[in-house]
Formats: sequence, C-alpha cells, structure tokens
Amino acid sequence: MKKLQKPLMLLFLFCLLPLGALAQSLIKGTVNDENGEPVIGATIRVLGSNASTVTDLDGRFQVNAAPDAQLSISYIGFGTQTVNVKGQKDLTVVMKSEDTTLNDVVVIGYGTMKKKLVTGATVQVKGDDIAKLNTTNALEAMASSSPGVQITQSSSQPGKGFSVTIRGKGTIGNSAPLYVIDGVPGGNLDGINPADIESIDVLKDAASAAIYGARGANGVILVTTKQGKVGKIELSYNGSMGWSNAYKRPQLLNAQQYMTIMD
Repeated sequence: MKKLQKPLMLLFLFCLLPLGALAQSLIKGTVNDENGEPVIGATIRVLGSNASTVTDLDGRFQVNAAPDAQLSISYIGFGTQTVNVKGQKDLTVVMKSEDTTLNDVVVIGYGTMKKKLVTGATVQVKGDDIAKLNTTNALEAMASSSPGVQITQSSSQPGKGFSVTIRGKGTIGNSAPLYVIDGVPGGNLDGINPADIESIDVLKDAASAAIYGARGANGVILVTTKQGKVGKIELSYNGSMGWSNAYKRPQLLNAQQYMTIMD
C-alpha cells in the first residue's frame, strides 16, 4: 500500500495542472511593416500569461504558447494587433502604422520622442510637402511651413543662398544653424535636390547644444534623404529650367568716348 502512495500522489498533482500548460508549444513568427520591412524590437506578449519576447534583427520571434492562445504585438508608431494562434506554428504579422499627429515620433538629436512632448521645440517638414511646392531649393519651400524659423534671401543675385535664423542672432559673427545631413554634421541645403529629401527636422530647443556642443548654439537642422526600398523599381523625372538677366543694363562708354569726356 505504501508503494502505491507516491505514484498516486504524482498522478493527482499531474491532474491539477491546467490543460493549457501541458499543450504549450513553440510558436514562431515574423513581424513586418506595410512595406515588407522587418520590425525590429516589437514586443510579443501572450495574453493571459507572463510570457513575452521581442523580435530580432530579421523581425522574427519565438514564444511558448498554447494552440488557442492570443498574441498581442505592439511597437512605437504602429497600432497594437491581437493575433489568434489557432494551432499555427509559423505566423506572419503585418503591422499597420498609426496615423495620430500627437503620437508621431520625431527626431531629437540622437534619439526619438513623441511629438506631444516636444511640441514647439521641433519642426518637422515632410519631403512630400517640399516636393509639392516645386521649388529648386529646399529652404525656399520651408519658408512657408516652418513656424519660428526665419528664412530670408537678402539678395536676388543668381545662386545666392538663403539666410536661416532659428532663435535669433545669438552672436555678432555667424548665426547660421548647424546642418546635419544623414548623420554627418556640416554642409548646407543649397546643393541638395528637394525631391531627394525624405524629411527635415529643425531643433529649436537650446537642449540641442547639449548634443552638438557650441556648433548647435544657433539651432540644428537635421536632413534625412531618401533611401532605396525593397520592391518594384519606380523611375520618375522632374526637370526645370530658368534664367536670370538684368532688367536694364546701362550703356557704358568705350575708350574713345571716355577719353573725350576726360579731355
């Protein structure tokens, strides 16, 4: 009788275990965005349990869950999705971007932050908005869509650039802001085709000086250019031509006429 007590006790404890814990298996999957690019660092959580994981560099994940479990997948800038496993072993999830203005993620130097937390400190101009204005200079297009940033052209000389002032003139010398193009400080927007710009972020807050030092004392303009994307090849052409000439040119004296007047 004593020999049977231990096996019976183990059988009793085995029966007390929830059926979902016995039926759990390894669920694999991939998380992509709407363009088919992998979403890195997305959080996958099994509803009703403490099991969770994140996606790797290829957007893939592995988690132990029951065949009838539900997975909650979330990431910044995308709407949270709930996926039913339904006995599947390999899932493919497509995240949809969340179109909310105050929850947009904006660039602040080396990191990102929600727009509602830094409203007034940053200005973001989309590349599509710049292209719609059909200008030859990106700063000319920004003049009408960047509040708090003074963009003026003091001379009508052909090829003359624009003067940009973000927080007023803080020095008697050069008051131009720092341009950071694709992560590289320096340069300007005069030689960049507006159609090649993905977005422009203007850091108006004085905190930008904590990142870029004295170079960012007059503000920072972050420029992100367009990159290649996986998918069907698309070609587009946008051309323009212009010329400049003087409205009225004075008739100058030649050498003989000058000599006559001087005599």
